Amino acid sequence: MAMTTIKGPAIFLAQYAGDNPPFNSFDSICAWAAKLGFKGVQVPSWDGRLFDLKKAAESKGYCDDVKAVAAKHGIQITELSTHLQGQLVAVHPAYDAAFDGFADPKVRGNPKARQEWAVDQLMLAAKASKNLGLTEHVTFSGALAWPYFYPWPQRPAGLVETAFDELAKRWKPILDAFDDVGVNVCYEVHPGEDLHDGVTFEMFLERLKNHPRCNILYDPSHFVLQALDYLAYIDIYHERIKMFHVKDAELNPNGRTGVYGGYQSWIDRAGRFRSLGDGQVDFRAIFSKFAQYGFQGWAVLEWECCIKDAEEGAREGAIFIRDHIIRVTEKAFDDFAAGGADLEANRRMLGIR
Repeated sequence: MAMTTIKGPAIFLAQYAGDNPPFNSFDSICAWAAKLGFKGVQVPSWDGRLFDLKKAAESKGYCDDVKAVAAKHGIQITELSTHLQGQLVAVHPAYDAAFDGFADPKVRGNPKARQEWAVDQLMLAAKASKNLGLTEHVTFSGALAWPYFYPWPQRPAGLVETAFDELAKRWKPILDAFDDVGVNVCYEVHPGEDLHDGVTFEMFLERLKNHPRCNILYDPSHFVLQALDYLAYIDIYHERIKMFHVKDAELNPNGRTGVYGGYQSWIDRAGRFRSLGDGQVDFRAIFSKFAQYGFQGWAVLEWECCIKDAEEGAREGAIFIRDHIIRVTEKAFDDFAAGGADLEANRRMLGIR
């Protein structure tokens, strides 16, 4: 496996888009990102202030124009995101009200219509990704079993299996559509989703018969909050990891609260998202593993911090990612000591006559 220098730094725009400049248009937000040193932007497909998903699916000309706007600032579009729409592909009724706001107003209050709208959004995203010349796409899986993740009362036999059967059934046509256009679907493995760790991803993948487009967006912050070994995760799943959110976190359990957070606000939880460098994630080890395994994607900052200002987090984050990217070596460190041996010389060294 050839080592690869990771691309970046890039930034996910979802947490920065807003009604005030420079965050209210694609042109101005790209100019802002470029000034901070970012080379790429990950685009939230649901935010009409920045991007028109339907137009992008229907018009390569529109996509060429959007890419030209980014290129004017030395920026590339790294991927499109359908986090909010993907969430709506599978919603347990307990979350109907909470997630209704993610949908088009015309389908709110109608779970069946809302799900159909979400699937259509993913189909548009497949076409838009192709028109933009992208190879990866990020989304959420949604969740049917999440309300039952802690087994009390004990889950009935077959409940989880039924949920994952249905989840795979809903996603299979979407994955096929992305396969038709040569784009990987990368699920952000995340608490609140049925795909929230390694085992749940495997359960999903097995039901999809190892679908080639079913892949992972790796975000170590979500594993810190679960007390999961986020470095071993790369060793296990690197062949399926096609995207990377660079986000920091910390877990400081105490005598009053732990992983579950005690229903507290972010600032008072044991597990908290932090700006890059302020948490506990060993990014040097992560970047080393990605270099080792030949990860060919982007290092994308996702800013979520309960303490630091967002713009400060972006400014520091661009520098942090830049300084962690490993330019991989093209030769072995001990090449200088090579003896230039050939097959016959090797045989003589081994005493083979």
